[in-house]
Amino acid sequence: MSIISRILKIKSRSHILVARQRIGIDDKIPGTRKKRSGQTRQRLGVLIGAFVCGFLLIGGRLIQYGLAEEPTTASLGNPNVVASRPDIIDRNGQLLATDLNMVSLYADPRRIVDADEVVEKLAAVIPNLDWRETHKKLRMDSGFQWLRRQLTPRQQADILALGLPGIGFRPEKRRFYPGGRSAAHIVGHVNVDNLGLAGMERYLDQQGLADLRAIGMTSGVLLEPVRLSIDIRVQNIAREVAAKAMSAYEAEAAGAVVLDVETGEVLAMASVPDYDPNEPSRTLPDGSVDKEYEKGWFNRISNATFEMGSTFKSFTLAMGLDAEKITLNSVVDASRPIRMGGFTIKDFKGKHRTLSIPEVFQYSSNIATAAVADMVGIEGHQQFLTKLGLLSKVETEMPGVATPTQPRTWKKINSVTISFGHGVATTPLQTASAAASLINGGNLIPPTFLPRSPEQAATLAKTVVKQSTSADMRYLFSWNGLKGSGRAAQVEGFNVGGKTGTADKVVNGRYANDLNFNAFVAAFPMDKPKYMVLAIIDAPKTGEHGGRTAASTAAPMVKEIIGRAAPLLGVQPRFGSNDAPYSLISY
Repeated sequence: MSIISRILKIKSRSHILVARQRIGIDDKIPGTRKKRSGQTRQRLGVLIGAFVCGFLLIGGRLIQYGLAEEPTTASLGNPNVVASRPDIIDRNGQLLATDLNMVSLYADPRRIVDADEVVEKLAAVIPNLDWRETHKKLRMDSGFQWLRRQLTPRQQADILALGLPGIGFRPEKRRFYPGGRSAAHIVGHVNVDNLGLAGMERYLDQQGLADLRAIGMTSGVLLEPVRLSIDIRVQNIAREVAAKAMSAYEAEAAGAVVLDVETGEVLAMASVPDYDPNEPSRTLPDGSVDKEYEKGWFNRISNATFEMGSTFKSFTLAMGLDAEKITLNSVVDASRPIRMGGFTIKDFKGKHRTLSIPEVFQYSSNIATAAVADMVGIEGHQQFLTKLGLLSKVETEMPGVATPTQPRTWKKINSVTISFGHGVATTPLQTASAAASLINGGNLIPPTFLPRSPEQAATLAKTVVKQSTSADMRYLFSWNGLKGSGRAAQVEGFNVGGKTGTADKVVNGRYANDLNFNAFVAAFPMDKPKYMVLAIIDAPKTGEHGGRTAASTAAPMVKEIIGRAAPLLGVQPRFGSNDAPYSLISY
C-alpha cells in the first residue's frame, strides 16, 4: 500500500507543476492579459445597455398609460354585442326599423365590497330588478356578470352617481321599430343581442349579415338601408281594417294582403292578433311570460294554411276554360245534388237548374264547379293546381312560410271537394299570388317583399294560363263584383271584381257546422287590373246585417281597404264608363 500511495502522490504533484507551467507560458504571451480585460469590459457594457433599454421601455409605457384618457365603458363580454344592423325602410323611404345606441350594466363580482348595498342602490334606479338573482350574481367568483341589458341614458347617469365599485357599462345597440305593431309580421324582430328572430330581420341574417357580424365587420359601420316593397301607408290601413273587423265581428283572427299583380310586390300584409316588435315578449307582474301576447307572433297570411273555400272556384273555372272544356257561353246542370262516397254535395243557395258559367261563378255553385273539375279529370286537376303553385311551398323572402297540405292520393271525391275549396289547405299569400296570375295575363310571379321592377318580374314570370283564359277570368271577376257576392266589396269608381270564399272551419280534424273561415279575393280596377287584395277572417260570430259568411265579413274588409288605399296608390276613380261588365263572348 505504501508503494501505491507514493505513486499517487507523485502523479498529483506532476499535474500541479504542469498547470503552473501553462499559466506561466500564457502570461509570457504578449497582449493576452490585455485582450482578456477588454472582453470583460465589453460584456459589462452590453449588459448595462440592455438594462437601460429595458428601463426606458417600461418607463415610456408607464408614461403612455398615465397620459391616456380613462375609458368610460368596459370592454368585457361578447365583442359582437355592439354590432350594427342596417335600417329598414318602406318603398317610399319611411323608416321601419333602426338601431339606437344604448348601454348595458355589468358587474365584476370580485371587486364588489358589499353585495347587499349594491342591490339596494341599483333597485332604486332600475325598475323590477330581481333582488335575489342580482345578489346571487354579485356573490359569484367570476370577473364578469350581466346585471341589466339596454339601459336608458338617464338610468346610466343615475347609476354612475351612486359611485359603486365593481360596476361598469358596455355600449350596445337596441333595435327600434317606429311603427310598432303596424308591420310587425313583415319586419319581424330581434333578440337582446340584436340577432334577427323573425320576418325580414331574420332574412337579413340569413343573407350573410350574421356571418359579417360574427367576424366583427358590422361593428360601428354605417350600413346601407334595406328597402322593402311594402307601402307603410297601405300597411297601416290593412292592419287597422283587420283589427277593427276582428273586434266588430267577434272573430278569432283576421288579416289581409295587397299585391301588385304586375311585379308580385307585397305592398301590405297584416295579421291580427299581432304584437309589438319593440316588446316581443311581455312579462307579467309575477315575472312570467304572457303566453296570450306571444300568440300574436303567428302570421296567418304566410305562416298558416287554410281551406280557402269558394275562392278556389276561380281556379277550377280557369282550369276548365284553359283546357277548353268550357267557354263563357257553356251551361252546366246544377239542378240536383251530387251523391258520392257517402257524401252529398249541394249548393248553399241553389237555383236547381242549369247555369251558365258566369252564373256558376255568381251563385257560387258547388254542383256546377264539381262538374267542371270532373270534365278535366283528377290528374289534370292536380297538375293545374301544381302549376299555379298552390300545392307547393311558396318561394319568397319571408322565413317560416307554411307548406300547403293535400290528400296523399287524389281520388274522385278529393277532386270534387277541392274544386270548391275543401280538401286542400294553402296560405292566403300564395292564394292571392295564384289569383293574380289569373287576371294579369296568365303569368305566375313569385311574391316578394323587396322592390322589383316589371322588367325583373318578367324574367321570373311563368305562364300558367292562356291570355284568353285570363281575359275570361277578368270578366267573371267583374261580373261577380257587380251582380254576385262581390257587390259587398264594390267601391264606386274603382271597378272592383272578386270572389268570396266561405268554408267550414276545421276543428280537431272535423268540420265545425257553426264556425266559418271566410275569405274574399279581389282585384282592381278590373278593366286593367293593377292590384290584388285578399282578406281573411277566422271564425266570426257575426257580420254585416247579422250574417257571418264571407260576403258579410271579408268582402266589407276589402271594400274599406280599397276605398282608402286606392287613391294613395295612384289609382284614379272613373265614373260612368265601367258600370257594365264586359260583353259576354267566348274566346
